[in-house]
Amino acid sequence: MGQRVQRLAAYAVIVRGDQILLSRLSERVTRKELWSLPGGGVDHGEDPRDAVVREVYEETGLRAQVDETAHVYSMHVADSWRRGRRVDAHSVRIVYEGWVPADSPEPHVTEVDGSTAEAAWQPLAKVLDGSLPTVSLVTDALTAYRVRQRQRTAAYAYVVRDGAILLTRTSALAPDPGTWHLPGGGVDHGESPTETIHRELGEECGLDGHATSLLTVLDHHFTGTAPNGREEDFHAIGVIYRAEVGPGEPHVVEEGGTTDGVAWVPLADVAAGRLKVYGSVRAAIEAAGDTVPG
Repeated sequence: MGQRVQRLAAYAVIVRGDQILLSRLSERVTRKELWSLPGGGVDHGEDPRDAVVREVYEETGLRAQVDETAHVYSMHVADSWRRGRRVDAHSVRIVYEGWVPADSPEPHVTEVDGSTAEAAWQPLAKVLDGSLPTVSLVTDALTAYRVRQRQRTAAYAYVVRDGAILLTRTSALAPDPGTWHLPGGGVDHGESPTETIHRELGEECGLDGHATSLLTVLDHHFTGTAPNGREEDFHAIGVIYRAEVGPGEPHVVEEGGTTDGVAWVPLADVAAGRLKVYGSVRAAIEAAGDTVPG
């Protein structure tokens, strides 16, 4: 019987669209081309999630985040050779779902004289059809991988006065910055949609307002890359209410949020396409049956 060797390692499966982030093993590990998930050995006393973040940066130069849950794989090779010695090797590998910021630079190796020769986004199709040579851990991890499902319910206010509609403008912190939207946002846990309307009108518009009646419900389902870089199967549900607001000039109250402007916008400007608006704005106008003043 050879020497017993046990190794604990942690890796990340990072998928973006139709690509996966992989690292190519260096010649000190193998003489042939072979790609693996970014990751490596867990140091004594180190949290495996911290090990993944460290290893991903060393191997790809990218700052990763990892989910709380993971899959565990065990591989036992009772009779193998390592550095001229016969060993009884047992490897326990923890694979987390990970993601990197959407605006990350191209991957590049930062460690010196390590086990990684190259890092790159590789086509998932080449991994799955076997045309890209990978270690078995890559295909095992992809078999278990599922795009995260996320559902978000939001409530929005449809406020029209004197031929103008109250709209807010998305900031650089939101998707599609500079686009105009109905005032509103996500429904907090335990909050009713009408309470959301009251809160959001105050935060985004600086106005006291309230919902009067349900106008329409919209939903949008898509799979893609979230602003934080994580792949999501996203389902958005938007509950739109007719609403009224009190006197005062609208102004943004919240700081550092997803809204950087608010205004009464003539319905004629929306109809003529003079500003960029979300589809929900046009859908709400159509549901309300409001016409552009002649």
